[in-house]
Amino acid sequence: MTCAVLSIGTELTRGELANSNGAWLAAELTAIGFEVTEHVVVDDDRGRIVEALRRLAQRARVVVSTGGLGPTTDDVTTEAVAAAVGAALARDAASLDHIRRRVEKAGRTMTPSNAKQADFPEGADILPNPIGTAPGFGVRIGECVAFFMPGVPREMKRMFEEQVAPRVRALASNNLFQSRLRTFGLPESAVGEKLAGVEQAFPGTTIGYRAHFPEIEVKVLAKAASHASARDLCERATAEVRARLGSYAYGEADDTFAGVVGRALRARGWTLAIAESCTGGLVGHMLTREPGASDFLLLDAVTYANSAKSQILGVDEETIRWHGAVSPEVAGAMAEGARRVSGADVALSLTGIAGPSGGSDAKPVGTVYVALARADGATEVVHRVFAGDRAQIQLLASYAGLRMLRELCVSRTPERVGEASSLRDRG
Repeated sequence: MTCAVLSIGTELTRGELANSNGAWLAAELTAIGFEVTEHVVVDDDRGRIVEALRRLAQRARVVVSTGGLGPTTDDVTTEAVAAAVGAALARDAASLDHIRRRVEKAGRTMTPSNAKQADFPEGADILPNPIGTAPGFGVRIGECVAFFMPGVPREMKRMFEEQVAPRVRALASNNLFQSRLRTFGLPESAVGEKLAGVEQAFPGTTIGYRAHFPEIEVKVLAKAASHASARDLCERATAEVRARLGSYAYGEADDTFAGVVGRALRARGWTLAIAESCTGGLVGHMLTREPGASDFLLLDAVTYANSAKSQILGVDEETIRWHGAVSPEVAGAMAEGARRVSGADVALSLTGIAGPSGGSDAKPVGTVYVALARADGATEVVHRVFAGDRAQIQLLASYAGLRMLRELCVSRTPERVGEASSLRDRG
């Protein structure tokens, strides 16, 4: 069964806001079993909204829309829908009371602008909004059913999951199944080359890619006679994709790289300390965005200045003077100092030149040293030169550090952590 996503808002058509709602909805509808054939973005113009709705209703069995249900004058979605279905607007008393209570709870006075959010096309299926003032609603346009939700992401997501998805699930063809793999470490072209021929080897599958710097998401969509057959086909094709990508495929669906690393550390029972310079606390931020970081993270020291590297981590000033703050020697000393002052099992450090200035022929912008110190006294240092702007270099450096931690967790048994290893600079 086909489905279309309609995103409404001038801020979207002008590029002032990224359309994350549309991407999220398309993924959720695909997971339910719909074939999402079209995604339309239209500005806050009544005529163009009506035109888009009527066209989509002729092509799709289900239309799911967000945006334009607010209290301001440019929120015209409800009026446009009423015009599209040829219905008058009617005020819903229950919705009006809910809006009044939320407005008054916020210490404001109910206004006509707020009240208009309780107006719906006559006969609409009203979708209450438990966490906002804009209810949603559903209507039928010919053979198509269309649902309209607020544009605020958290309100939209909850309304879709609790109210829209249950209403449309039975309409899905239910002959699709999709898996999503998260990868890091290969460019999109290299991922595509590794997966060449998978679709031919598993007829009925389609491999899709989504680049989200610095990751590549691989989507395996299978279509078969039944949901069970599609799932079996998808699982077999996904196993082949995993085998071809190897360790570059680090997780599934909503996994994050930092979250996977955190789980690996907890599984080992290891504690972690971090010393950051060029990344300015980004590694620690990525880890602490995930729940449960307190189980393993003991320290994240942003030692940006040379004096901080010496005074907090104990890096010898002569080492900095002779080799420079961006060097394998200083990176190693930073990691060892962080492990020493924290008592952590492992310690990670990063030092580099994020730019846009500060580079040289010997150490160009993008030069980064990442070090990992273990409790046995062994320290490993990796040298990388990343391309991109300052933010991209910082993010790539952070991922490189997290990747070193992940490799340590998955490649070493606990007893091997005690094996001796010398400091080395790996290119």
